[in-house]
Amino acid sequence: MRIVKAINNNVALAVNEQGHELVIMGKGVGFQKKPDDIIDDAVIEKIFVLETDELSEKLMDLLGEIPAIHLEIADEIVNYAKETFDVKISDNVYLTLTDHISFAITRHEKGMSIRNVMLWEVKKFYKDEFAIGLKALEIIHERLGVQLGEDEAGFIALHIVNARQDGQAMKTTVDMTQVVQDVLNIVTYHFNVVLDESSLNYTRFVTHLQYFAQRLLRNEIVDSGDDFLFDQVQVKYPESFACTAKIDAYLQKAHHATLTKDERVYLTLHIHRVTERNRTSE
Repeated sequence: MRIVKAINNNVALAVNEQGHELVIMGKGVGFQKKPDDIIDDAVIEKIFVLETDELSEKLMDLLGEIPAIHLEIADEIVNYAKETFDVKISDNVYLTLTDHISFAITRHEKGMSIRNVMLWEVKKFYKDEFAIGLKALEIIHERLGVQLGEDEAGFIALHIVNARQDGQAMKTTVDMTQVVQDVLNIVTYHFNVVLDESSLNYTRFVTHLQYFAQRLLRNEIVDSGDDFLFDQVQVKYPESFACTAKIDAYLQKAHHATLTKDERVYLTLHIHRVTERNRTSE
């Protein structure tokens, strides 16, 4: 194995007998090494054989800016995911996850925290990946003594989702979150209220919206054709029913989808419940 480029004393880019570039780590592996120098196998502690030479070189560039232990932590997390959940993960995760972990640790040291607006969705729809995220927090704490919050477990989980699904699951989660947030905004502005996020009715409403958004994005919306409840809620809860018309207009414009009568009934009932306290207190 020959040196291509030494990034520091303990990390180097190398090329094997087949001509593939590898990222290697080990005490003194890059010390005073020049291109084409032969590497002593005895000093190699870890070899990262990535999918492409371009990915290996990008990882090397990253390791020139951050501590190598952050890559070791990412590797431990990926190995835990593979062994515990028997999943296939793209090598690109070594780049993205290492970069994220390093940035998260830097933010933590500066007292900066970022709220994960998709934490609810990650917990609900990606339970295995979130479990990996929680384990990642344990690994980071064990290796560095840094205790990151649950929001970071959610971010790490999304990196695993992305690596497992080539970005498709990540896109679905993002799109689903956008639908939920947009509908909540429509309700808020229609009634000119601040919804009580700690209430059970709010939790029920958001849960319904999440499942609805999931069905919508998968094109799994069906309608029973029952007009009786539709007519009833239209008369009994006219303001909440009017709000569903705005939601329907948004869905047609943004997602080329139309609310079914069933869905307008369910949404009307949820909207009435979640806004009732505000209306009765006026």
